[in-house]
Amino acid sequence: MGVPFFVVVEGALVGVIGWALRRRRPLVASLAGVAGLGLSVVGAGYLYSSGRGKLSAWAEILDELDLSGSEHILDVGCGRGAVLMLAAHRVPAGRAVGADIWRLRDQSGNSRAAAERNAVLEGVEDRVSIVEADARSLPFAPETFDVLVSNVAISNIPTAVGREQALSASVRVLKPGGRIRIVDEGARRYVDVLNRLGCTEVTLRRLDWRTAYGIPGNQMHMVSARKPTPPRT
Repeated sequence: MGVPFFVVVEGALVGVIGWALRRRRPLVASLAGVAGLGLSVVGAGYLYSSGRGKLSAWAEILDELDLSGSEHILDVGCGRGAVLMLAAHRVPAGRAVGADIWRLRDQSGNSRAAAERNAVLEGVEDRVSIVEADARSLPFAPETFDVLVSNVAISNIPTAVGREQALSASVRVLKPGGRIRIVDEGARRYVDVLNRLGCTEVTLRRLDWRTAYGIPGNQMHMVSARKPTPPRT
């Protein structure tokens, strides 16, 4: 994401406090200080959820998949690669592929080079591929991946039609029996779409406080699904 809103507001509040103190208006300064303290708490929660909190939650999600280590995993909207690297560590005999278009307005420090650099720092560059690709038209053959993951990415697509295209593309590139795990603020809306696409085991789960981004009760949801296996003939 870009510069968080709370950072901008906190800067403005600091200016208000300075102005109020110079004008000898202690009540205004006090109110601005209380507001600033509240924003600091929100800011700390936001930074935790976008860093260690996200990593902790996703580590559990990936562990729940009980991977064998040879899977091919696709991370749609991989950004700098935080979730992608967690996945790569779990598939020493497989492949972890990250796809993104890397818009700075979606995430600060967002670039393909950053993701590639992180793969080297994590020591998993031998099993990681980074691909520039729009989620709505993934450039992979059908039935390529065993698992597809995505973290707060599909909701950045501005239209419902575009989001449905991304989900359809996600299902297309999965192998029969392949699994989907999408954490997103729009995850509730994806349930009906995945059902229409023929997926099975479609469930919605509210995650815990680690994904609240500093706002109590604002936890992200995860939608899970499986691509059906065609019946044997």
